[in-house]
Amino acid sequence: MFLSIVLFVIAGLAEIGGGYLVWLWLRESKSYWYGIVGSLILIAYGVIPTLQNFPSFGRVYAAYGGIFVVLAVLWGWLVDKKAPDMYDWIGAFVCIVGVSIMLWAPRS
Repeated sequence: MFLSIVLFVIAGLAEIGGGYLVWLWLRESKSYWYGIVGSLILIAYGVIPTLQNFPSFGRVYAAYGGIFVVLAVLWGWLVDKKAPDMYDWIGAFVCIVGVSIMLWAPRS
């Protein structure tokens, strides 16, 4: 379970970080190197979820989506300096509950 969580977090940081660098390149007129590095990180993001032990592609990506929401809220707070409000935290909590149900519910 610990490895799964670590892989989800690494994938989330790769997607958000890579996307953020591309954003800076295209929207903030940063050097094209931001776009290149961001794109390479996004390629790594595409590989990282394949390291999960879960057999279902759809379930892994759906569960990752919940983790991504939480990481995006934290990224906005820590990097963009936009403090989440109560509804952001409630939404992030609901996503984590959903991820937990999807991944660790007992199945036959």
